[in-house]
Amino acid sequence: MNRVVITGIGVVSPLGNDTKTFVENIFAGKLGIGPITKFDASQTGISVAGEVKNFDPTQRIGKKAARRMDLFSQYALHSTLEAMEQAQITPENTDPYEFGVIYGSGIGGLTTIQEQVIKMHDNSPRRVSPMFVPTSIINMAAGNIALHVGAKNICTAVVTACASATNAIGEAYRQIKDGRAQVMITGGSEASVNEIGIAGFAALTALSSQEDPTKASLPFDENRSGFVMGEGAATLILENYEHALKRGAKILGEIVGYGATCDAYHMTSPDPSGQGAARAMQQAIDEAQITPQQVGYINAHGTATKANDSGEAKSINLVFGQDSDVWVSSTKSMTGHLLGAAGAIEAVATIAALQTGQLPPNIGLSKQDPECAVNVVAKVGQSVADLKYALSNSLGFGGHNAVLAFKKWED
Repeated sequence: MNRVVITGIGVVSPLGNDTKTFVENIFAGKLGIGPITKFDASQTGISVAGEVKNFDPTQRIGKKAARRMDLFSQYALHSTLEAMEQAQITPENTDPYEFGVIYGSGIGGLTTIQEQVIKMHDNSPRRVSPMFVPTSIINMAAGNIALHVGAKNICTAVVTACASATNAIGEAYRQIKDGRAQVMITGGSEASVNEIGIAGFAALTALSSQEDPTKASLPFDENRSGFVMGEGAATLILENYEHALKRGAKILGEIVGYGATCDAYHMTSPDPSGQGAARAMQQAIDEAQITPQQVGYINAHGTATKANDSGEAKSINLVFGQDSDVWVSSTKSMTGHLLGAAGAIEAVATIAALQTGQLPPNIGLSKQDPECAVNVVAKVGQSVADLKYALSNSLGFGGHNAVLAFKKWED
């Protein structure tokens, strides 16, 4: 079995449109949530979201190419090209037939779908754009990435709601570990801050209706009232360790385990016992060949919904024990919930924690819910000595549970 390392990272997020800015803002406890500006949301009952700000697709993608993509594909490709620049993957050092893409999204081209359905309704079916299908379908983030970088190994999309990006990264990890590719592009993208995205989740009563951004996304807090919609993308370049070593790549971290289970409990609610998520965490730990006591940090799914946070806390306690010292935080307190892209930007935050020893804070927490009895990182600037292993959890509608185990890179 091959070791799988990370050699490139790219980010588009509510906290910055490059990795350096995103990581700096995460550790500074900056809030990326604010009033919705993309459309008039007054009739939805929802006031705030984690919007991507000042995004310029022409910066890396180009004006002509960007016009032929939905926003979720633009985010995906933009973050991929940043990651590729860092990893320095080229046709000279990587066989295109050993180079693949596995990318996630929960919804895909929702902006395109909304625009074209309105056009059909208000005008005529003949007014629907010929680019409607190739811009809206979920696999086109992966397809556009492969097309632009010349990746000719597997190219596929993962759709498991809010677990999509974590499942995508896990499957890409397995592709390399099992010897079916040398280099993989992976991650997740979402662009759902639009009328139908906000209205749809509001109708489910899943979103927080708080008007104050500082009180809207409160994972593990007694006063949490639902999640805040976010958007963006993050991309990781995964590589066979021997391949990375041979070409002299800078290694940023290592993936050492992956777990994936299903609750088989309810369409939208997680199993309140936490058993499904616990099994996924245990699978990742077992594959990493470590013990729970060696894990120093968990980037929790932590959506700030009543059901998720209490169920996830129970799952952590099932694996780590009721009085465990493992630190836990949800970066959704700063970014909102990026749906199918959440696991990707949270993987970036987890890798950064291992690189620096700093812990991403769970901002806004004022009164921890007794039903969420975990060791929450409540202060900005908190750090841990000898942080070597960390987990990143993602849980999705449909009962999907996905967990990645990361290891600090040490030469």
